[in-house]
Amino acid sequence: MNFVEELKWRGMIHDIMPGTEELLSREKSAGYIGFDPTADSLHIGHMVQVMMLVHFQRSGHTPIALVGGATGMIGDPSGKSEERNLLDEASLRHNQEAIKKQLSKFLDFQSEADNKALMVNNYDWMKEYSFLGFIRDIGKHITVNYMMSKDSVKKRIGSESKEGMSFTEFSYQLVQGTDFLHLYNNLKCKLQMGGSDQWGNIVTGTELIRRKASGEAFALTCPLITKSDGSKFGKTESGNVWLDPEKTTPYQFYQFWLNVSDEDAAKYIKIFTILPKEEVASIIEEHNKAPHERFLQKRLAEEVTVMVHSRDDYDGAVEASQILFGKGTTESLRKMNENTFLSVFEGVPVFDINAEILNEGISIAELCSEIAPVFSSKGELRRLVQGGGLSLNKEKIENPEAAVTRDHLLNNKYLLVQKGKKNYFLIRAS
Repeated sequence: MNFVEELKWRGMIHDIMPGTEELLSREKSAGYIGFDPTADSLHIGHMVQVMMLVHFQRSGHTPIALVGGATGMIGDPSGKSEERNLLDEASLRHNQEAIKKQLSKFLDFQSEADNKALMVNNYDWMKEYSFLGFIRDIGKHITVNYMMSKDSVKKRIGSESKEGMSFTEFSYQLVQGTDFLHLYNNLKCKLQMGGSDQWGNIVTGTELIRRKASGEAFALTCPLITKSDGSKFGKTESGNVWLDPEKTTPYQFYQFWLNVSDEDAAKYIKIFTILPKEEVASIIEEHNKAPHERFLQKRLAEEVTVMVHSRDDYDGAVEASQILFGKGTTESLRKMNENTFLSVFEGVPVFDINAEILNEGISIAELCSEIAPVFSSKGELRRLVQGGGLSLNKEKIENPEAAVTRDHLLNNKYLLVQKGKKNYFLIRAS
């Protein structure tokens, strides 16, 4: 597989240094991407770079994931309007382990293949540098004029910035360049990849390798992904869409992809899956025959959810999605963990009750009209029961005097009351 050709048809190349494609066609190479360990999970904004490494490995080359334990202590000025908080070493080490675990779902770190993935932490070599050693060995090879010409620096020290830029952040491109030089010397790494906002930092590395090691190195960046309306990709009202199921449930993750626009889905299925070109074209063609059925979004959501989480998590997310459309059962509700359950019924009115009233059992009429006033009166509840419009935990209520006990609780805490087809209420017992 030709790596550059693969990225081209997927729309994943923004800038590429001349000679890069020739290098990769000529020899098996190592290439790296840096990941900022400021959190203990990646989010879907990182997935473009992750997929670049996936395609790189599938093309027979060696992917290197660099966790920026040292650079994470500084803060990258690229695309930022202000300086970030710095993390201590213990937090960075914890985050590194969590990120490696996530990357292991995408990349082969374990096999005996000669292009198995590697993970490195730049803190391991940067911690040995003294300040004097660094400015002597690295600083003298890159001029201030060269560093000042970078867009990431210009924006921060120009009229756009009120705060200016600390020397710490100004030195960031030198530290990142040192990473590339270290990997070039020790792992024969000749390619650095990243987002388009990293171009300036990456070419500083190629320049450092040229000047200090008399070597030739290359750069390739992918575009920053936006939504069709121009807004930022990967953000929701509640914040980032994380790969960690504790931060973003598989249900929420699945729903994110399911709800993208047709235009975005056609772009994302190329970027965030490994489906081949012909199959992608076939899926888009099938979708266009009946766009309202959202065939494209469903396939995209399936591929990405299975890849990031698992087939079981995907099946659970689909089952959870069907609950709101009347297809769920008591059994499917009981299988759901609390996080997914609360995700599905986010925004639903909640009534809190004392769990002790369920010890002896209480009629649903009294519970839902007096204790948790889902209904304004018992009469209103009875009329809905007669019309077959009241359900508890997805089971139709036929007798308003039926007893509700602790055995009915979902996750030992919740009762789900449904009025008609679409009106849901949660009763939370504590």
